[in-house]
Amino acid sequence: MKVAIPLGLLLLAAAHLLLPWSILAEARAIDPSLATTLLVELRLPRTLLAVGYGAALGVSGAAIQAAFANPLASPDISGASSGAALGAVVAMYWLGLASPLGLALAGMAGAGLALFALVLLAGRRAETATLLLAGLAITLAAGAATSLALALAPSPFAFYDAFDWLMGGFVDRSLGQAAAALFPAGIAALLLLRLGPSLDLLALGEDVIAASGRSPRDLVRSTLIFSAVAVGACVSVCGAIGFVGLAAPVLARAMVRGHPGRAMLPAAAIGAALMTAADLVVRAVPLQRTLPVGVVTALLGAPFFLALVINLRRRTIA
Repeated sequence: MKVAIPLGLLLLAAAHLLLPWSILAEARAIDPSLATTLLVELRLPRTLLAVGYGAALGVSGAAIQAAFANPLASPDISGASSGAALGAVVAMYWLGLASPLGLALAGMAGAGLALFALVLLAGRRAETATLLLAGLAITLAAGAATSLALALAPSPFAFYDAFDWLMGGFVDRSLGQAAAALFPAGIAALLLLRLGPSLDLLALGEDVIAASGRSPRDLVRSTLIFSAVAVGACVSVCGAIGFVGLAAPVLARAMVRGHPGRAMLPAAAIGAALMTAADLVVRAVPLQRTLPVGVVTALLGAPFFLALVINLRRRTIA
């Protein structure tokens, strides 16, 4: 299994980059430089973002679930993705920050505020119902604020410009945008992975992590900050894409016998594979326009989320 997931991810990434091969072959027959431009300027950023965004959601979802000690804590359910979208919209349409780096910083700030608001509302070890209600409240508030910011924006076309982006997707992204999203997200993901052993100790109790010489509060704060950076940077470029950050950690924990810290690296690989596969489905659907990848992940993720809630309810009753 440890070899199958990275190998499967590599094959998915290669397929995502090279398929459909016929278009590249036709472009190469016309002009080899045209095929190279198509591969590097159009397909490579899309593949990098699909893999990188999925990995960022996987590792940050696993870290957030470990910090809250709850399998339903994820970037989308906690409000982090909605907060990042709000930050990017305000920066773009109200502050005039059009550069990828400026939008990434705004997305990080929005995601961070949402996660810390969740801590204030629900507490770190909240019950499932409390966490869901607090996350739902933050998500709804951020969504309403995003709609209001777009409705009152100086540009009358703000809603139309932002619609596809808000639904989530990787079409027409440049290498510069990919770098602005993935460079800070990659650094944050590596810092989260370094916290893995400490998060495993935190799962045993705050007394255990305190006995190791580390403050539980500082550990949770660092986890939320790094998760906000990883999620916010990607959302600012690709929009909010749900359920990958929920499903990947749950599947990863089953591989590592429930250890939340050890689950982060497998969760990153699973998240990257899920996101890449979802975007391959988008490209395979024969429509006149591009289907947002966020729609595909929502359609596939909603049944998974319901099954997870039902399973948690059965455990509670038992």
